[in-house]
Amino acid sequence: MVPKAIMYQSGTLPTRSNDGRHHFKPYIPTTHILHVINRSIKNKDRDILLSLYKSLVRPHLSYCISAWSPHYVKDKELIERIQHRFTRMFPELRKLPYLRRLDYLKPWTLEERRARADLIEVYKIIHGIISSVSFDTFFEFNSYGTTRGHSLKR
Repeated sequence: MVPKAIMYQSGTLPTRSNDGRHHFKPYIPTTHILHVINRSIKNKDRDILLSLYKSLVRPHLSYCISAWSPHYVKDKELIERIQHRFTRMFPELRKLPYLRRLDYLKPWTLEERRARADLIEVYKIIHGIISSVSFDTFFEFNSYGTTRGHSLKR
């Protein structure tokens, strides 16, 4: 059975078929890019690898990320695994747990990046920057007076 793809302005979103296979297009090229970086870069300098990751790998992971936030833990782990693999490319960090590696390298987790993208979209809707989405469709102002005089209270 061929899964139906959901279309969005910026491309095709991943879907899950009945047999559980995942169809997240950027995952495979991203793993290939990580493999090429790992094989070709002998000097594992933090700044060099971070700039390569941010310029070559992360754009693939951010593909449609504002429109698609994975529901299943399995899907989130699949995407996060790419960043796990990247953090293991540093020889001195290989034996450390993932969260300690993130503390050393200072990149945001992909879950944090999705939450940030969601907050930015909410800000744009509230302030009318996105004209195609009505504020009243998703939100209503607090009518109980607990915002203590905030300018967006109605």
